[in-house]
Amino acid sequence: MVTKPRLPSLLILCTLALSACGLLPRPAPESTTAATGRLRSSAAEARSNDVVIFALGLLETGYRFGGKNPEAGLDCSGMVSYVFDKAGGLRLTGSAADLARHGRPVERRELLPGDLVFFNTLNKPHSHVGIYIGDGRFIHAPSSKGAVRTETLDNGWFASRFEEARSYLD
Repeated sequence: MVTKPRLPSLLILCTLALSACGLLPRPAPESTTAATGRLRSSAAEARSNDVVIFALGLLETGYRFGGKNPEAGLDCSGMVSYVFDKAGGLRLTGSAADLARHGRPVERRELLPGDLVFFNTLNKPHSHVGIYIGDGRFIHAPSSKGAVRTETLDNGWFASRFEEARSYLD
């Protein structure tokens, strides 16, 4: 005796088969910033957002030459190293000049949040570093005015001393 499949059983089977398609892993999409055209994976973009948000939490932290933590005070490279260690999961060490020797070079017009920006502020190459936060702004720990703050890259003083940018996040 031949039995006919029941319609309800067939519908359940089709529903299960189709719903399983949604369980397949999808490749991580790449995102881009329209203004730059630079691609960054969604994981790198999330990490760069974490870096920027964490860095902004350090606003008004006092300056201290050689400082590597907010309790004692931070200098520019100490701030970058601290932020990337705590929020970016990367251990960066050394002076601004040391940091400029690594990472991937980035054109100024292609800057994305989390990129490092380097300046010649002491008549020495790569004597200052900050973290680009987007919209033409960066956060840094300057010795003048003694606290972590934000500036614009177009600020005449910093614009004339900008040297290069590097990415450690992509």
